[in-house]
This record gives sequence, C-alpha cells and structure tokens, in this order.
Amino acid sequence: MKAMVATHVEERRAAIEARHPQWTPTTLDRYFESAAASFGDRPLVITDDGQTSYSDAERHATRIANMLVARGIVPGDRIAILMGNYPITVALLFGIWRAGATVVPLNTLYRTDELGFVLAQSAPRLLIAMTRFLKRDLAAEIATVKPVGLDVLFYDHDDPASSSLVKAIGCAPLGTLPDRAGQAAVPAVIMYTSGTTGSPKGVVQTHDNLLRAAYAGAYHQAFADGHRAIFSLPLYHAFGLVVGLLSGIVVGGSIVPLLRFDARALLAGIERHRANYLMAVPTMTVAMLEVAERETFDLSSLTAIHSAAAPTPSWVWQRIQSVFGCDEIFTSYGQTETTATIICTQPGDPIETVAITQGIIVKAGVAGIPERGGEIAEFRFVDPATGHDSPTGTPGEIWTRGPLNSLGYFERPDETAALFADGGWLRTGDRGYFREDGNLLLTGRTKELFKSRGELVSPKEIEEVITTHPAVREAYVIGMPDDVHGECGSAWLVAAGPDIPTVADIMDHLIARLPRYKLPRDIWFIDAAELPKTGTGKVQKNLLKDRAERLLAELGAA
Repeated sequence: MKAMVATHVEERRAAIEARHPQWTPTTLDRYFESAAASFGDRPLVITDDGQTSYSDAERHATRIANMLVARGIVPGDRIAILMGNYPITVALLFGIWRAGATVVPLNTLYRTDELGFVLAQSAPRLLIAMTRFLKRDLAAEIATVKPVGLDVLFYDHDDPASSSLVKAIGCAPLGTLPDRAGQAAVPAVIMYTSGTTGSPKGVVQTHDNLLRAAYAGAYHQAFADGHRAIFSLPLYHAFGLVVGLLSGIVVGGSIVPLLRFDARALLAGIERHRANYLMAVPTMTVAMLEVAERETFDLSSLTAIHSAAAPTPSWVWQRIQSVFGCDEIFTSYGQTETTATIICTQPGDPIETVAITQGIIVKAGVAGIPERGGEIAEFRFVDPATGHDSPTGTPGEIWTRGPLNSLGYFERPDETAALFADGGWLRTGDRGYFREDGNLLLTGRTKELFKSRGELVSPKEIEEVITTHPAVREAYVIGMPDDVHGECGSAWLVAAGPDIPTVADIMDHLIARLPRYKLPRDIWFIDAAELPKTGTGKVQKNLLKDRAERLLAELGAA
C-alpha cells in the first residue's frame, strides 16, 4: 500500500513540475491569466447556485480592473474588501491585482470597532463590502466607522444587479491596464492577523510569497489534476486563500466555498459536488465527525482531509480514518507571517505521524525553489533567553528563513523589527523541534508558556493529557497569576457528551500522568458553542483568560 501511494505521489508531482518547468517570478494576476488560458471552461468556483469557469472569472477580473482604473486607482493603492466566500470575491481579488493595487481582506466577524480600527490603520483608497452578512447590517455599521472621504462600493448578494459594485463594473469603460511585469516583489495582500493574543496587525505578503506558497502546497501534497476542494474557511485568511484557492489553480482545480461553517452543509456539499479535498480547522473537523456518525452521506469522492491551524486532540485522527475513510490525512504548520504552510505531513504518512507531528519541511520541487534544493524554508530552534541554538532534539523557539517570509507588519516598524532576527530569520513565537525522522513536534507557544514553582510549563502538553480522558472532547490551558507559585494553569474543558465529569475525576486523571507543578489550579467547563473564536475557528485564549479572571474575581468577592 505504501509503495502504491508513493508511486501516485511521484506521478502527480512530476505532472506539476512538467507544467511548471522553472520558476519565473510573476504577479498573481498574470499567473491567473495564464491559468485561464490553459484551463478555460473548467470550473473554478462551484456553488449550489452554479459554476464559474476559469475563463469567466478572468473576463470578470479584467472588467473589475478597468472599473478600478477608471475610478483613479493606481498601482500601490490599497483596496479593502469585506466579502464572504462568493464567486465574485475570487474575481475581485484578481481584478484588484490586475489594476496593480494591494488587497486588504477584512475579517467578516470583526466587531464594528475592530472594523474601524483596521480601516483607519490600513488607510485604503476604496472599500468594497457586502451590504449585510448573516444578521448584520454591514452598510449601517460601516457608515459609523469609515474614515472621512473613503469611497465605498457595496455588493448585495440577494439583489446583485442593484448593487453599486455591479453597476460600477457594468458601466466602466475599457482602457489600458497597468503593465505588471517585474512586480512580483510588491505587496499583494495586507492580511490582518486573527488577533488571538491582541489587536490585529497587517502582515504584508508579496505576489511572489503567495505564488511560491501556492505552488509548494500543491506540489508537497501532490494535488491531482482537477483537484476539488471544499471549505468554509474564509478567503480573507491564508488557509482558505492560499491552500484552498491559489494552490488549486496550480493543477486546474476547483473550490466549493461555503459562506459559513455548517457541518451538515459541508458533508452534503461533498456528496453533491463530488469534492475530494476537505479543509477545516480541528473544531470544525470534530463537529463534522459527530454529524457524519449520526447521519448518512455519500463521501466516496473524498480522498483527503487537511485539518490544521490549531492543536488537534489525538483521538480525532483515528476517527477521521474510520468515519471518512480517506487515503490522505494532512496536518500542517505555518503562520500569516510566513505566508502559509511551511511544514506539512505527506501523502502516505502513518496516522501516528499525523496525530503527533505537524510534518516535514514543505517540498517545493525544482521549479518551486531551486536555490534550496526543493525545500521551501530553513529552520533553527533557539533558546530565547540566550539566543543560541537549542541542542538537537530539544525544544526551542522556531525561527525560519526563506522566500515565504513576509515583509513584516504594515506601518509598524517596531513590531517588524522585533519579528526578524539578524540574517533574515523570522521569529515565529512557537516552540518545537525536529524528530530524528524530520517531522516537526510542536511543544507550544513561547508567549503561552508559564512558570509554575520555578518550572517552565507548556499548556499544549497539559491539553494533550487532559484530552486522553474519555469524557473530555477539547481542552484549552492558560497561565494565570498565582500568589503562592507565581503562575499556574487554568483549564477550560469541553465535555465529550451530555454528562460533565467532576473536577475531582479530571484531577485524578491528571495526578496519575503529570508532575504536581503542571497540574492546573482551576478547571472550568464550557459549551463548545461558547468558546470565543476567530473567523477561522481558532480559540482565542486571551478571551478565555479574561473570562477566568472575571470568574475568579466574582468568587473572591463572594
């Protein structure tokens, strides 16, 4: 079986390299123009309402670019978009790039004040936004926070023809579009971080960053010709944009994007549209597993699942294999600051490797990055206290260097300087090390580590032990101040069923498996629906910490 998988992988990778015999730096719009010429009538975007072909998307993008130029947009301008996963959103991206502008994709779950903060900080020339999203009146919210003089075009999904965006596109004259030759190193996207630990920062990613990441993603995972990905991950995030949309274009693939996460709708979408590649974060994957175990769906087209961007309880992987029956299961590691995935498991990896590690350094083939012998990045593991490399096989802060390193944070020179070390090394803030087999083992976030009784503690280690308890589905551990020990752990748990275990039961489980200084002082239970999350499904531990502090204050007052 393993030899058969290896053969298929090499055949697919060879096909990708044959289509891209050497790396030529270019812009995303020029690359898509070439892809549209090659793949023509193939579907690019598939929804329940219909399909958008490569040719249709390219023609629409060109009309959008003409509209932008006619409105005075020039290369280097920034255009913010507040859009869901609509087919027009894909054309907007390539149209903005075709006009030479930089996209500022906005989180559709931003509160009004957060939206105002990002609009003020990024200072776009134009905002393109939905009139509403789910139950929110975005047009009204935008009116209260938009900077004075900001031009806005609205899109109404329920009545597109009446939208100011669609009208502007329809009446725009055809004209001369900017020459984009030699512009691969200019900013393509200012992608604001999810804000799990603080206020969002705009990460500046170039055209070359994104294209190399897209090529490497397709090559490393050995995407087959006609790859079809389904996801509800937003296109304003690197996972959805790069791994979903851009990597699929490398092999003439399609995306089946949903507007919001709905486990049943995703499973039904796999069946209806014969998707073969499911993308999700672990909280989504767990919810889909639970629905798939209760109901019947035809998932025979599904051959791969990529569940990443957050820690995954070990038991999830075995259930993925048994419930979905996929040949290929991927987990990975990357950051907005590194554009996208730089570490990923490989097709054919045993479930033990997928469950424990994030994978190996992403392979990009000869065409992807010739100067690094086929790997997309270099790595170091550094002791933050000394600045020296940690001994082989011991955890250190992960530093990385390569063509996927972003330019840093938009108009935040101090934060950008702190992000990079001498020699172009990017400090990820994560801790880990490579095992002897070359797979990365993450041991936690440097900023999440806390010191209890004088010993450094990794929340990730405690979370992994807690989730081995059969009555616990998810665990999130944070460091809290402690008058006696300096700091201690506080654990938020999601029960695996309707019966919530007692705190004493959880502690008995942990006492047998952890040293005393790693035991959490507080254990709280929370419904999965109440977990504070970013738009991409990551749990916001800073908000859990705020909640724990309020609870402790209330208990103290009582």
